[in-house]
Amino acid sequence: MTTWSIRELPVPASLEAPDAWLLHGMVQAQNETTRDRWGTDDFATTPRRALSQLAHQDYHQRVRLVALDGTTQGTDPARVLGYARLDLPRLDNTHTGWCDLGVRPAHRRRGLGDALHAAALDAAREAGRTHLLAETDQAAEPAPGPGTLGAPTGAGLVSADDADVRFALARGWTLEQVARHSRLTLPLDADAVEAHRAGAAAVAGPDYRTVTWAGATPDALAGQLAALRTSMSTDEPTGGLDVGEEAWDADRVLATDAETLGRGEQLLTTAAEHVPSGRLVAYSQIMVPPHTDEFAWQEDTLVQREHRGHRLGMLVKAVQLQHLAAAYPTVRRISTGNAEENRWMLAINVALGFRPAGGSGVWQRSL
Repeated sequence: MTTWSIRELPVPASLEAPDAWLLHGMVQAQNETTRDRWGTDDFATTPRRALSQLAHQDYHQRVRLVALDGTTQGTDPARVLGYARLDLPRLDNTHTGWCDLGVRPAHRRRGLGDALHAAALDAAREAGRTHLLAETDQAAEPAPGPGTLGAPTGAGLVSADDADVRFALARGWTLEQVARHSRLTLPLDADAVEAHRAGAAAVAGPDYRTVTWAGATPDALAGQLAALRTSMSTDEPTGGLDVGEEAWDADRVLATDAETLGRGEQLLTTAAEHVPSGRLVAYSQIMVPPHTDEFAWQEDTLVQREHRGHRLGMLVKAVQLQHLAAAYPTVRRISTGNAEENRWMLAINVALGFRPAGGSGVWQRSL
């Protein structure tokens, strides 16, 4: 007999609202599954972030499903045994979306994952999507050999024996790409970072200069950063994933920044300006989460195609690390992700001291 049920998460008015216990339970379940996979709370989410995502749906429709324990009653967040999350773009790539699901370790192998998966696919179909994307995490990439599955890109492996990989394969998902999770331990030697910066600046020459800001993107630069983010959506390697250009403009940049800062996350952005044209042609961004002062995410880094070959990627990342050390001296770990076939960005990361620390398989499924 089934002792649980699936329901869609309502959008609570606040984190203290009577129905907010469901959101708190979803966040607890997310963090349990993340900790079980990675052995750290660095990648934890927060109720404030979860509520912010539900409250801001101008650019994505966000569907949240939870599996509820039916053997008990009341508003205990522990009743949430698992979750499925759908992020469905509204302005671009409206044929697809991202799916993420998990079950608390103590409640696995009871059919909850299968039920959440089926409910998520039904919700995506109802929203008119023709296929979905998803990721399976791995704390270490397996060594080549039997029992591994390689990405069609020719770069990166996942373990065929991993429970999440078996789950995806059994339900019609296809591995399209493998991403590397890289980890940088801080503090770095300041002289070494300066040597990277100076070397890159010498190659870039006087036609390029860097500009760094903390927090929201200045209004005067929002349109230029939007152009870079649009380029990021097409220039980043995507393997066989059926995704196209994202629609970024100044309003979307400013709205996204406001949402991020409004949930207690901090942003540090370094860009490279092409002095003759006065345009930003490269950027890198770091996000510092609110739940710890020892960890940061290295997010997007991009150099526009026509300005590559000037070491701008190394330049913006080295300058950014210098600013991070000054503004956030307690940060001890930085994580980032890159497609395994993106050998250019991986080479920059390795030169700065990032080391491989697992990664993810990126999957696609037709609906």
